[in-house]
Parts: sequence; C-alpha cells; structure tokens
Amino acid sequence: MRKKYSPQFKAKVVQEILREEKSINQLASEYEVHVTQLRQWKRKALKGLPDLFRIEQRKDDDLKKLKTEQERLYAEIGRLTTQLNWLKKKGFDIE
Repeated sequence: MRKKYSPQFKAKVVQEILREEKSINQLASEYEVHVTQLRQWKRKALKGLPDLFRIEQRKDDDLKKLKTEQERLYAEIGRLTTQLNWLKKKGFDIE
C-alpha cells in the first residue's frame, strides 16, 4: 500500500532539506520516507519556485485589471442612475 503525504508535510520536509542541517539520509530515516522520494520533492520544489513569483505578478496584474473594471462599472452605474432619475423627473413611469 502506498503512503500519501500531505502538501504541508512535503513542504516541511523540503524546507528541512534546504536548510542542510541534516543529511537527506537522516531526514529519510526521521520521516520514514525513501531518499529517492525526498530528492524528487526537493527537485520539484526548486523547479516550481520561479512560478511562485510569476503567480504573484499575475495576481498584481489581475488586481489592477479588476480595479479598472470596477471603476468603469461604477461610472456606468452613476450614468444610468442619473438617466433614471432624469426620466422619473420628466414623468416617465419607471418601476
């Protein structure tokens, strides 16, 4: 039966690997995970690091786009509210 490890567990172990305070063999023994598996987790973590910064940049860009869209929509709401009030003032039956 295969063991399944949570992402939190994997991250914790990889952090310890990167600290280099203990050898991979020591960590494998301590966490009861095969050395090859630990090396794969480390390789995957290091490979994914650049994407973390790209994701952060994308979030900033998306936030700017959302704010721009929000401002445009508020302006549209204001314009429509003004038109609605004008129509009501002129006696149009608006429900």
